[in-house]
Amino acid sequence: MSRHDEIKNAYKSLGGEATFYDGMITCSTLLGKAVCKLVWNMNKRKNDRYLELALSGIPQDFSGKMLEIPVGTGILTMPVYKTLPDADVTCLDYSADMMERAKRQAEKREIKNVCFMQGDVGKLPFSDGSFDLVLSLNGFHAFPDKEAAYREVFRVLKPGGRFCGCFYVKGENKRTDWFVEKIYTAKGYFTPPYETAHSLEIRLKAMYRKAEVKTVEGMAAFRCRKDGSDGK
Repeated sequence: MSRHDEIKNAYKSLGGEATFYDGMITCSTLLGKAVCKLVWNMNKRKNDRYLELALSGIPQDFSGKMLEIPVGTGILTMPVYKTLPDADVTCLDYSADMMERAKRQAEKREIKNVCFMQGDVGKLPFSDGSFDLVLSLNGFHAFPDKEAAYREVFRVLKPGGRFCGCFYVKGENKRTDWFVEKIYTAKGYFTPPYETAHSLEIRLKAMYRKAEVKTVEGMAAFRCRKDGSDGK
């Protein structure tokens, strides 16, 4: 079985347990709060903080073309897209099960400016410079070919385009690192190698300008911008 299929199967089970998964990712249910505290040493305030930092890379009243990779169940971003009616949003995910949940989130909120595609972030089906902004929440720690993912994001961004999001980084919380190694990696939810906050900052600053990385426990939130055609 390929690594992509392993990830697909791992997240297929989560897609069928959206109440648990959504509660965990938003730290909003009793069980979700327990997992956040045990694994991530986070309460609702900390959880909201790293998500706010990640989403702060989206300009207010954004009206350009945006790509979200992966969309997951859509629980984190559909409420945001509801506030951006003039944006042209494409949501991509390798897991059809997770994406179906995201579609239902969009339908429930009557969001009309979002389309959904199944695809591989390592081989994005878009032309160079297709998007003004790429958003990636909780994805890069799961991608099997992270180098390809970084290259593809850069490729599909327009000059001056923005890249923002968040994901797990090792070295910030020993207990989180233990759970990631012994459980999340073993079950196929996460895929090594993992960035540290320092290595992520170095990488992004080498590729982009104005790269900024902030951590909340074991999660790193980042935002950066691709050089424009004029080098600015």
